[in-house]
Amino acid sequence: MSQKKLHPSVLQFKEFVKNNPKIIKEVRSGKATWQELYEDWYLLGEEDKRWESIGAEKETKSKTEQESKSDWVSSIMGMVKKMDPNQMQSHINNLSQALGAIQGVISQFQGGNVNSVSGPSKPQEGPKHPFVFRKD
Repeated sequence: MSQKKLHPSVLQFKEFVKNNPKIIKEVRSGKATWQELYEDWYLLGEEDKRWESIGAEKETKSKTEQESKSDWVSSIMGMVKKMDPNQMQSHINNLSQALGAIQGVISQFQGGNVNSVSGPSKPQEGPKHPFVFRKD
């Protein structure tokens, strides 16, 4: 296999990208294309502030996400501390009874032989073959 010789500026850009992995993440997330980044690098140079802003945006986003997650966890923990266990148990029992009633209604519509809240369902009685033909 023969490999094409790349232009020296392309090789320099590849080296620049290797030293700045945040640029790769920028392309993979769909925020920019390689062509756009190469043109910016070629026109603006490696020392431009654009390259610093690529990493800075993600760092600020991750900090705010972590803060919001910690706020959410602390609010959940505060709610758990305020709960009355007896009241929660009664709510769970009511929910369980409601789900049992719903299952019973569904099984009646499906005509299944599933045990419901009202008790076991009765199998249908009758001939297995409604039209019996006998020889004379």
